[in-house]
Amino acid sequence: MIRWGRIAAVYAALCLVALALAWPHGSPLRYPGGGGPAPGDGSGDWWSLGLGLVFGALVVVTSRFTVQRYTWARRLHLELRPFARGLSPAAVIVLALLSSAGEELLFRRLLQPWMGLWPQALLFGLVHQLPGRSRWVWVAWATGVGLALGALFESTGSLLGPLAAHALVNAVNLTFLKRYDPGALPAAPNLQANA
Repeated sequence: MIRWGRIAAVYAALCLVALALAWPHGSPLRYPGGGGPAPGDGSGDWWSLGLGLVFGALVVVTSRFTVQRYTWARRLHLELRPFARGLSPAAVIVLALLSSAGEELLFRRLLQPWMGLWPQALLFGLVHQLPGRSRWVWVAWATGVGLALGALFESTGSLLGPLAAHALVNAVNLTFLKRYDPGALPAAPNLQANA
């Protein structure tokens, strides 16, 4: 099994464990003890999903902007890129879905009601460490995203928005990591055409 396949298997196992731990305490997609709009009317799911997709799109746009404008973001992109370069489109989709499901079930559904919003976000950030000079940039970025996803979960009472946002960000950004090399030199202009 190739490297991404092992990572996918770990995320699949994380999903199963998180589901098994969450299920006895109510729906794995609901904030325990309520929260958000009136329980059972479904409006929290739609609000959560809509806000999650908007937030995910904002993270994707912000990622593009920062990579093209800031050295720290380019360095982070280059440090993450080797993993994404060898992924097929199917692998990107599988990893995006499994990683978002596993991490959202663990951090938002299980840990947030127990630890609180800020501690789960900080822990989420810390587990996103990677070797290299960009370690703390990635931790800070992931902590901020974990805080926003947790606030969305708590305010709507539904995990659908955080799941959708996380999957969107992972799928689009893994594809961006795979295709875009910020270290590549732009093509030189054709000087003979101007002569």
